[in-house]
Amino acid sequence: MAGGKLKKALILAGGKGTRLNSITRGEVSKPMVMLCGKPVLQHAIERLKENGITDLYLSVGYLRETIIDYFGNGSAFGVKIKYIIENEPLGSGGAMYYLKGEVKEPFLVCPGDVVFDVDFSKMSAYHSINGALITLFGHPNSHPFDSDLIVTDKTGRVTAINKKNSERNFFYRNLVNAGIFVVSPEALEYFDKPKFVNIEHDFVSHFIPTGKVFCYRSPEYVKDVGTPERFFATEKDMEQGSVAAKNLRNKQKAIFFDRDGTLNEYKGFIKSADDIELLPNVAEAVKLANDRGYLAIIVSNQPVIARGDCTEEELDEMFFKIETLIGRTGAYFDGIYYCPHHPDAGFEGERKELKIACDCRKPGIALILEAEKDFNLDLSRCAIVGDGNVDVLTGKNAGIVTALVTTGKKEEITSSPDYIFDDILQAVEKLVDL
Repeated sequence: MAGGKLKKALILAGGKGTRLNSITRGEVSKPMVMLCGKPVLQHAIERLKENGITDLYLSVGYLRETIIDYFGNGSAFGVKIKYIIENEPLGSGGAMYYLKGEVKEPFLVCPGDVVFDVDFSKMSAYHSINGALITLFGHPNSHPFDSDLIVTDKTGRVTAINKKNSERNFFYRNLVNAGIFVVSPEALEYFDKPKFVNIEHDFVSHFIPTGKVFCYRSPEYVKDVGTPERFFATEKDMEQGSVAAKNLRNKQKAIFFDRDGTLNEYKGFIKSADDIELLPNVAEAVKLANDRGYLAIIVSNQPVIARGDCTEEELDEMFFKIETLIGRTGAYFDGIYYCPHHPDAGFEGERKELKIACDCRKPGIALILEAEKDFNLDLSRCAIVGDGNVDVLTGKNAGIVTALVTTGKKEEITSSPDYIFDDILQAVEKLVDL
């Protein structure tokens, strides 16, 4: 499997953008809609160039002359462009047929009508390390209920794609397919002729049973501008600089959240998703963190695993319930970290291999340091919200701002938090203005 940085990309720029008719009036295709003084497609090309991806294939169809006339061979934009003409629609994946035998190393596939700012070197490295045929870019978003959801195992291997608008009578992780992929050239053996292909549900799904499809999860900015509402929201984000700020090359800020007693009602050792009940204003608080550019990250001690009270799958279901409930109001968590250990032995059904003293059990800070590495955090701009002394001590040990909420277990406050609040929303309102 070839490693190294990506150099080539296929940009899908053949769509009409019918939902944007109020903006385009049918005069330009969606990739050519002007956003902050440039076509959406130009923003994509510039972001690729910043990543060293300069050999581009543009798949064009609807009103393709406007795209070809504007970008030409790409030299004016510091890239090289070859065009794939779709005389008949090829869907989101059919144009890859024309790269078969043309590319010899992993390449990127991305839409030309999506605004993104991503450090693709990290995604490329992830693809290479896993020996993947296909790597999907997955992220949480504000509307998971009408998005394709990626289902993975603990290693990031994709096991299914749950189609948007399908009936979901279950709790799920907010891990949305962003429509960006790294593809190894071996996967192009799928194609024997030009044909209409849905990249997710035909091409990617074909390879899921091989175990060589992975999901790279990132909080970086990727947003479809396919509706007027999303278009104007993205325009505002770009003007405020929040699109570029979320690139993981830049230091990030975060609010860490304890779980039991902070997000959901404290009930001692919770062993089932049935016992998860959100506290008031949780979704609003998390959404405020999202909207103000803070990563929202759960850090939680979960000794129920070591005690044998529940399985990892049952614990996942508890977190999925929280994600599903807050996702209905547009809020999301960027990361979830938990400690499964417990130092005390002697419980019936306990897992002896997890009965250890560890650095990840709060007030240890290994979970925070793991998140710091994963998200390139600036801990001087981070804070933690929890309901107990252990959360405050965790924050102090990590050198971050501490806020205690009185919604959880009732104990004497001995840890001297920076702030004390009766409500999680009050806490976040204060923290985002520090």
